Amino acid sequence: MDTNKSTLTALQPKQHFEILDGLRGVAALAVVTFHFMEWVFTDPGKNFIGHGFLAVDFFFCLSGFVIGYAYDDRIAKMGISRFFLSRIIRLQPLVIAGSVLGLLAFLFDPFGGHPELYSTGKIILTFLCSILMIPYPVIADRGFNLFSFNAPAWSLFWEYMANIVYGFVLYRIRKGFLLLLTIISALALCFVAYRSGNLLGGWSGPTFWDGSARISYSFLAGLLIYRSNWIIKNNIGFIGLALLLLLAFVIPFSSWNWLSEPLIVLFYFPLLIALGAGASLSGSLKKLCVFSGNISYPLYMTHYAVLWMFGNYYTSHQPGGLQLLLIIITGLILLVGAAYLVMVIYDIPLRKYLNNKWNSGLKKSGETQL
Repeated sequence: MDTNKSTLTALQPKQHFEILDGLRGVAALAVVTFHFMEWVFTDPGKNFIGHGFLAVDFFFCLSGFVIGYAYDDRIAKMGISRFFLSRIIRLQPLVIAGSVLGLLAFLFDPFGGHPELYSTGKIILTFLCSILMIPYPVIADRGFNLFSFNAPAWSLFWEYMANIVYGFVLYRIRKGFLLLLTIISALALCFVAYRSGNLLGGWSGPTFWDGSARISYSFLAGLLIYRSNWIIKNNIGFIGLALLLLLAFVIPFSSWNWLSEPLIVLFYFPLLIALGAGASLSGSLKKLCVFSGNISYPLYMTHYAVLWMFGNYYTSHQPGGLQLLLIIITGLILLVGAAYLVMVIYDIPLRKYLNNKWNSGLKKSGETQL
């Protein structure tokens, strides 16, 4: 009985860093905007948010910090199996939702796409791989994404990998060894950037292992920030930090990306995490930060079905000027609204149900031991 009580106590949620939650939402909105604009500007040098894809590296770094904060002192009490189950409950419902939306967009896109070119068996297998997080880059009309029906899921695949390594290895190691691993991962990241000319890879079959370097460094750096207590007290506030984060996404795309992008990922993003964890938050912005953090994951995991349709529409109709601007702004607003509905109607109730079933099972197990 005492063991189950300690397990239930270990599963209680901790306090959130609201400003970091808010920054997660800013990064999610930036990456959605980037996905719109990369259809419009095939030359990334002309894209005003040409480095929006680096939001993923910010997510990875923030994830390392948050996982360390949430689980370092209680994973031993929870047990590895319960840690993995808690992560699946948190992440998997929206993986499934994004896959379903992506499948529907693939089959019924009014502006293009060629589902008739693929056999029913291949479509079903691709969908199953998508919901099971098994990379399967075979759909040419989806750019040979690792997950053809929900392109952003490539980063969730690596998030799962990081969680697995954390559960088996990282939570046990000392800070000195963690620092060594972080340095080695930094070298691997620099190699990837130099070889490819940038850090855009990881989402497709040919660039698969680039994703490993991106998650390895950023997740380890976030974990190291937490364990080293590198929290910088400051009065920059949410708005100031949000502007600093956006600055990383709008720097010019150039032939120097192999240098500028690793500098941002290696030093700038960890600095922003340390500042965000130590910044003070005024009451008027707390609700905005909480909403921003809550909506970030649903927005990230459900938006790309619409992006494929937008891309096909833009390619076939070539809207320009004010019309294009209104389409993108309206699309961003509607995607946030749709993500909110997915969150409150599907994600939150399902996770609450699963967590209640889990906790109920723990309590019954405790009663049996009495």
